[in-house]
Parts: sequence; structure tokens; C-alpha cells
Amino acid sequence: MKRAYTDEHAAAGVHAALPEIETWPNQYADYEIEIVMPEFTSVCPKTALPDFGKIVLRYVPDKLCLELKSYKMYLLAYRDLGIFQENAVNRILSDVVNAANPVTATVIGDFSARGGLTTLVTAAFARPRRRARGKR
Repeated sequence: MKRAYTDEHAAAGVHAALPEIETWPNQYADYEIEIVMPEFTSVCPKTALPDFGKIVLRYVPDKLCLELKSYKMYLLAYRDLGIFQENAVNRILSDVVNAANPVTATVIGDFSARGGLTTLVTAAFARPRRRARGKR
């Protein structure tokens, strides 16, 4: 029996070339930034049908902040990319972490109904905490 979904479907888009997310030097500490893309689109790698949703990024910057136009262009590049919704959210998180090395970051993908089901995907990153010297 042939599997409906292949390994190629599962890996689609995960390593695709996307525009660079640029950054700029952060001037402050201990605050959170939230960026919302209310009209995110990508393509299902199996059916080639469009996926629609909202992407919310919340992050606590360290030394770098995301430059908004480059982040927008990065997200718009998903429009023609075949990638599962779960992979898109995790790829966005990975690329944000690689670009800005934030203290914490969370990406939420709130996808519109398809076949009567909605999907909410959350991926989070937090830097490991350093242990204080002399404490165990």
C-alpha cells in the first residue's frame, strides 16, 4: 500500500532558501516585542492548496532586534513555498533565533480552517540559564 504522505512531503520547505532576516543593535533590556502577520500564506506540499493563517512572534531581544521590513519580506517568501504548517512555525522560530539570538522567542501559527479543522501551532525557545558562581 502506498503511503499518502512521503518523506519528501514531510521535509518540504524545511531547508528552502529564504530572504535574510536583518537585525539592528538593541538599546534596552528586559522588554518584549510582539510582531503580528495577520495574512500569512504558504502552500500545502501534498495538495498544493494554499494555507492561510496568522503568525505571531513574541521575543525578548538581547543585543539585536529584528528589522521589520526584512522580517516581512521573509514571511512573504512563504507564499509560494510548499511546507506543512507545523514546519513553517518551527522554521520561522529557528530562523529568528539564528538571526537575533534572543533571550526568549515564541512563534504562534493560528491557521484558518481546512476541512473543518483549525490548527494552532506554538513553538518556543529560551536560552539556557547560566548558573550563578558558587551555587549548586
